[in-house]
Amino acid sequence: MKIAFLADPLANFKTYKDTTYSMMVEAGRRGHSVYAFEPADMALGGGAVAANIAPVTLTGDTGDWYRLEPRRLQRLDAFDAIVVRKDPPFDMEYVYATYLLDLAQQAGARIFNKPQAIRDHNEKMAIAEFPQFIAPTLVACDMARLRAFHVEHQDVIFKPLDGMGGAGVFRIGPDGQNLGAVLELLSDNGRRTIMAQRFIPEIAQGDKRILLIGGKVVPFSLARIPQNGEVRGNLAAGGLGVAQPLSARDLEIAATLAPILSGRGLLLVGLDVIGDYLTEVNVTSPTCFQEIRQQQGFDVAAMFIEALEQAT
Repeated sequence: MKIAFLADPLANFKTYKDTTYSMMVEAGRRGHSVYAFEPADMALGGGAVAANIAPVTLTGDTGDWYRLEPRRLQRLDAFDAIVVRKDPPFDMEYVYATYLLDLAQQAGARIFNKPQAIRDHNEKMAIAEFPQFIAPTLVACDMARLRAFHVEHQDVIFKPLDGMGGAGVFRIGPDGQNLGAVLELLSDNGRRTIMAQRFIPEIAQGDKRILLIGGKVVPFSLARIPQNGEVRGNLAAGGLGVAQPLSARDLEIAATLAPILSGRGLLLVGLDVIGDYLTEVNVTSPTCFQEIRQQQGFDVAAMFIEALEQAT
């Protein structure tokens, strides 16, 4: 197979933990040809979507792990699979990229995750479709409603709808200290819609990343445990990652969502669960493959590439 990865610059990968790197290595191990490009490499012209795409040679050295051959303009439908691994922010440039991918898909390109499905599943808002699994939640820009939610629930997390890695996440306790400043900042004084969720104390045991691949559930999660007084467990915010078997509730949530999301063209999904509650549905570039393999011996990258082979 010819597999092209739409990703951030390879030079920025941290090979000891990067999920896209582990995908590429597993694809190469199985004899597939690996390619890479970035959103800015894509263009629509002459009625077709093409990109300046570079073949990637994997060296086997984690410190100096790849060689890029010269980029060549190629139609996306010339590849057996396009794997979308572009990190947020999910801004308008990201949306434009999904429009181009839509057009390539209509011409026959096989794209994972499906671009429309990426657009349709805001990683914060998507939980609202599954109210049986979520903590009390409000999505609004109205300052009075946001303040009333805090009055009702006392201990509340406020966060933007387009953030990643824990950026812009605030906890406001019963005393309401800094509530006004946080709401003004996040909502741009009532002009931007944000999310409020009742604080879940079980964050002390970790924000669990549960992976769904091809409609199946990876049997281990990565609990990202806040450190040094932080309220955020995200690895990008300094959280400690501990791989562990799924609880009964984790499995209930994952088994319910897996076939639904797979049926919408989402080959890879990362659910975030705190305690017994679903808090996010990650569809852009879910991570944690390497931590699970390193700690539990379960080869998530192999499961992913196998699912990709079956889907193409």
